Amino acid sequence: MSLAIWLSLLAATVVICITPGAGAINTMSNSLAVGWRRSIWGVLGQELALLVHIVIVAAGVGVLVANTPALFNAIRYAGAAYLIYLGLRLIFTKPQAPAADSEGAQQANTRTAMLRRGFWVNLLNPKAIVFFLAFIPQFINADAAIMPQYLILVATAVGVDVIVMWGFFAVAARPFRRYTATARGQRVLNTVFGALFVGVAGLLVFIH
Repeated sequence: MSLAIWLSLLAATVVICITPGAGAINTMSNSLAVGWRRSIWGVLGQELALLVHIVIVAAGVGVLVANTPALFNAIRYAGAAYLIYLGLRLIFTKPQAPAADSEGAQQANTRTAMLRRGFWVNLLNPKAIVFFLAFIPQFINADAAIMPQYLILVATAVGVDVIVMWGFFAVAARPFRRYTATARGQRVLNTVFGALFVGVAGLLVFIH
């Protein structure tokens, strides 16, 4: 992969990653709940899903998903349902003071729970597969060795996404963490982020 193509890949990846979506909302929600440092576990879960999406496309399964409306819609509706579930769970979470002291909050924000939640938030988005179907061929030269090009693409996409999610969105939530010290602040933030999850679910269902 030439330097010019890699710089184009880098620029495109930055633009894509910085566009707010379910991953950004999940990252900010985790940062508010457990702090910036521990929110990395949710980001890592999202990156695992990103790797799965790239493997699916590279293996040719993405074409099957994109060309099978029933399968595409099944994944799409499952993703929307999961986001709605996360949103409603946040909205109806009872405030605690401090938030992290409750047993329920601790269970919801363990490393494993955040890793799993981040993974499913990103994985259950069939439009990501369709996006990579259009995105990857622009930067892969079929006449050159494929594996090194994919390794560069994966390293760039994952690296940029980690930096944007953890270095931008998680940091952006930090000033609001002081509101989690009060029941009213928790209720407002949970409602806002819960509504954002539901809103993204609506976009996933109704925008084709």
